[in-house]
Amino acid sequence: MADTKLFLYTVALITIGTVMSYSLSTYPTIYHGYGEFRFLGIETIVAIIGIFLMYGLSYLNMDKAFERVGFSIFFFFSMLSILLLLLPDSIAPAIGGAKRWIKLPILPISIAPVEFFKIGFIFFLSWSFSRKINKQDSIIEQLKKLIPYIFIFGAVVFIFAFRQNDFGQTVVLGLILVVLFAMSGGRLRLIFGFLGIGLIGISLLIASYPHRLGRILLWWGSFQDTILAYLPNILANLIRIENVPEPYQIHNAGYAIYNGGFFGQGVGEGILKLGFLSDVHTDMVLAGLSEELGFLGFLICLILFILILLHILRIANRMEEKRHFLFCIGICLLLGIAFFTNALGVTGAIPLKGIAVPFLTYGGSSMLANCVAIGLVLALSKKAKNF
Repeated sequence: MADTKLFLYTVALITIGTVMSYSLSTYPTIYHGYGEFRFLGIETIVAIIGIFLMYGLSYLNMDKAFERVGFSIFFFFSMLSILLLLLPDSIAPAIGGAKRWIKLPILPISIAPVEFFKIGFIFFLSWSFSRKINKQDSIIEQLKKLIPYIFIFGAVVFIFAFRQNDFGQTVVLGLILVVLFAMSGGRLRLIFGFLGIGLIGISLLIASYPHRLGRILLWWGSFQDTILAYLPNILANLIRIENVPEPYQIHNAGYAIYNGGFFGQGVGEGILKLGFLSDVHTDMVLAGLSEELGFLGFLICLILFILILLHILRIANRMEEKRHFLFCIGICLLLGIAFFTNALGVTGAIPLKGIAVPFLTYGGSSMLANCVAIGLVLALSKKAKNF
């Protein structure tokens, strides 16, 4: 029997996200002249499809279906990600200079291939690492085995970081690759070596794009005075940044959280969502949610999310096959990194990055992809020993 609690916790989070998609979409609804229930209607349909998809996948026999489903997702969305770059703007519109979505005919929704590709990529790494990486191998042997993965990840960087300008997803996939390699028995020297190379690569990618560097400077400028007050004047003056633009998005997110207090203003009663806080139903959903549901509402979402992650880890810990163990760990990382990166960005602890909050952010691709991920973990939970 699949893990019923994992399913119910996920459905609860989806329900909260669907309700908030109606409340937090007030400004874009008015601005674009949409019908009052447009966002709610779309998200409700996607949520229902996602829940049934998750439920249906939980019945798969993963002894037979794991590789078939995993390879299908990996190859199909790899090809779709490449095809996306070649499609005309009428089908794949360039937004902010990057093509990330494919518009579906007739339906008022778009598909972001990267959301599904991430699941396929995790499957591929889990399947491949379980067959090739052994902790008994020497550093040289492991390094030779890693060469194909370096080329594959190079293709990921080229497609998503350079052509689709999706730096955040590339970093997430790189981190998952390193962690799964470590979990497979990778040598510590190689792990730290790749982390070091990764940090250098991230720094170069940030420095080479003004808007990325601007986000870092904006984040640093928003609270540098607090930190520099504790440093010697010579050092403080050396790293101080002058004339930094006002970080309105971070400040307004903070105001929304503060305005929510403990119990919140009530669903539909938020103020900052009315044009003061942009992307409040997508990237800034946690700030909008905190204003309307308060710290209590955010805490409930946080607890539900932690329970989901703990159940996935519990399932992973009881997997007898290494490939299944690695897949569950990869999905846990995928969901956890997204949630906590967004939460820390909204609070100003780290630079803001547009990564969707699983099950809470408005958007069909993210919702459906995450439901597929949980559905596959639910199917694997039936194989967990002593569950």
